[in-house]
This record gives sequence, C-alpha cells and structure tokens, in this order.
Amino acid sequence: MIDAATASRFARTALGHVTQEYPNKLDHVMAGPGDALTPRALHPAFYGSFDWHSCVHSWWTLLTLARLHPALPEGPDIAALADKVLTADNLAAELAYAQRPQSRGFERPYGWAWLLTLHLEASRHEGQGWAAHIAPLARHFAMGWRDYLATLAHPIRTPTHPNTAFAMRLSLDWADSFDAELASLLRAAARRFYGEDRDTREAVAGDAFLSPALVEAALMRRALPPADFAVWLRAFLPRLHEGEPAALFVPARVTDASDGKAAHLDGVNFTRAWCWREMGLGGDLAARHMAASLPAVDGDYMGSHWLASFALLAMLAGKGDD
Repeated sequence: MIDAATASRFARTALGHVTQEYPNKLDHVMAGPGDALTPRALHPAFYGSFDWHSCVHSWWTLLTLARLHPALPEGPDIAALADKVLTADNLAAELAYAQRPQSRGFERPYGWAWLLTLHLEASRHEGQGWAAHIAPLARHFAMGWRDYLATLAHPIRTPTHPNTAFAMRLSLDWADSFDAELASLLRAAARRFYGEDRDTREAVAGDAFLSPALVEAALMRRALPPADFAVWLRAFLPRLHEGEPAALFVPARVTDASDGKAAHLDGVNFTRAWCWREMGLGGDLAARHMAASLPAVDGDYMGSHWLASFALLAMLAGKGDD
C-alpha cells in the first residue's frame, strides 16, 4: 500500500500536469493541412502531461490514489477535474480521433494498454460517469488488439513504448474483467511469442524505461498457470539465483534528468521493482531500485510528467490493492 504522504505527493505532481498542454510531443499522422491542430484541439481529454499516453496513465494514477485514500486532501480536486475533463463529449472526440484511418497505429500498443488500465480503474469508482465515458474508446482499442495480434508475426522486445510484453501484461488485467475472448487471445499470444524463450540475456539500453526480460516474465506469470510459469522461469532465467543477468540487479543511474531519453532510466528502476514484486521476488532488491529513483517523481519535468505512474505500479505490485 502507498502511504498517505506519498499518495499526496504523487497526486499533487499529477494534478500539476494532466492539464498542462505544453511542452507537448504528439503522435499525430496528418492527412492534410486541416489536421495541423493544437494538442488540446486534437485530444480534449488527454492533451496534457507532455504526451497522450503519459496523460492517460497520469489519470490512472490520480483515480487510483483517490480510491486507495478516500481522505486524500487532493481527492476533491481530483474528482472535480475528472468531472470537467473525462466527459462524454471529450471522450467521444478521443474515440473519433482513434477511428481515423490515419490512426490505426496511434499509441499502439503502449497507449492502448494504459487506456484500458485507466478504464478498469474508472470502473471501480461507483456513482461516477467516468468509466462509461471511457468505455467506447476502451472497446475500440480492444478490437485493435485483435487486429494487431493477428498481424504481428514476432514480438517487439525493445525497452521502450513498442514493447509487446508490457502492453500485453497491462491489457490482460482489463481483458480478464471485460473481454474474456481478448484475454484468451492475449494468453495464447504470450505462449506463441515467449513460450520457447530460454536463457535470456539483458544489457541496459541508454534510453530504456522497461526491462524486456522482466516485463516478459511478469506477463508470463499472469498468462500461465503457476506450475507452468515456474518451469518456464527456470528455463528463461536459469541463473537468477546467482544474480544473473547482472544488469537486472543494479539500479540504473540518470546522468541528466532534463534529457527525456536519459530520464527513462528512472523508469527502468521502477519497472524492475514492479516486475520483481509481481514475481514475488522483490524484497531488498525492489526497495533499492525504488529508492534510486523516487526523488525524480517530482523533479525535472522530463521525468515528473510520467514517473509517478510507474512508481505507483511498483508500490502496488503484489499488494492486492486492486
């Protein structure tokens, strides 16, 4: 569980940027000059937080914190802003954008997974209309997953946004609640993509915020029965008990927090902590990774516009808070 003081700290940070339009990095394919629009015109709900996906998962952070801490001082501000931003009209505009022919690859699959995660969290807030407003966009991305899984011949193993395993892991939580057919497709794809992986190696990329090996392991833990996962993990990371691959055990160090790519390494620390705890192997190792990057959550904007979400994922892993 995240303590009340940390919840307030994260909430203040996210409230400070979910409606901050600039600076902004768009994922936007233009079909003509009429598509040269501002972030807020294109995305009336998710125009803040530097980029679309960070805005989406920052809203997940806010709603999660408000649910876990009903007396959170920032709770009324979160609810009021959600009522103002997560409206039926704004989400209908987001859906219309996603349905453009030019948007087939928009935020695929990272942003899709976070939108599904936001919808799942919104559904836990009874008496609010947020989940109903987000639901059509969630269903659109769920259908996108079907097309994507049929198209994708090989998994994408990069340590950044295109990574297939991370998006599948997040999306499985939503699918298990809302779309049993998609959940089955995701589990089958996990076996197809990763079931025969053996004796993995990993070095840290300079712009990584994901650990390809560990997010794959976190997915397989969610996708496989426990006994099957135990067999798979022994083959995938056969020297885990010996501290190998060594890169997974030493927190990454950010040399320039104002450089957006360099700042990704704070994210890889949180992701490793999340994955270790997902697999029940956290302990001191996860704590060391968390401690290395917690100051960055409300530091330079290149990190602060997104890091709270990954820190929160790690803090909640294995806690049964969802």
